Amino acid sequence: MSHDAKLVYMANQIGKFFAHQPPDKAVDSTADHLLKFWDPRMRNAIVEQMDRSGAAGLDPLVLKAVEKVREHDRQKAAAGGR
Repeated sequence: MSHDAKLVYMANQIGKFFAHQPPDKAVDSTADHLLKFWDPRMRNAIVEQMDRSGAAGLDPLVLKAVEKVREHDRQKAAAGGR
């Protein structure tokens, strides 16, 4: 399994853990987990993969969460990393 495939698998597993919540809450919980527990390199890798190949095998809920992570990291970078 490639590194990208492992990241997709891991992200989808996290999404499945939160899938019992209402959809918006599940997306927020998944994004929060990725932001708190994934190394920035892992987050960058999954965002780059999503940008390269669209959904990149991500479940729809997880895709929305990764989009939130991308926006969070972009805003953080624009603010000087604070």
